[in-house]
Amino acid sequence: MPILQQDLQRLLAEKFPKAKIEITDLAGDSDHYSIHISDEIFAGKTRVAQHKIVNEALKGILGTTLHALQIKTSSNV
Repeated sequence: MPILQQDLQRLLAEKFPKAKIEITDLAGDSDHYSIHISDEIFAGKTRVAQHKIVNEALKGILGTTLHALQIKTSSNV
């Protein structure tokens, strides 16, 4: 079951309220996305740690509602 881009945007904005969030639908099927999140919360953390934060925020939909996700993170807001 896919998730609409605006719903994914809303969910991420709730989890990362101060972040700059960019979402791209990679396949046009609302099931394969690339996200880029810039937030101060990632400062001083490794890329793996940053991605774990995002995965934790999306744990309710990863692998079910959301099939594939490319994650890009940075602390530059």
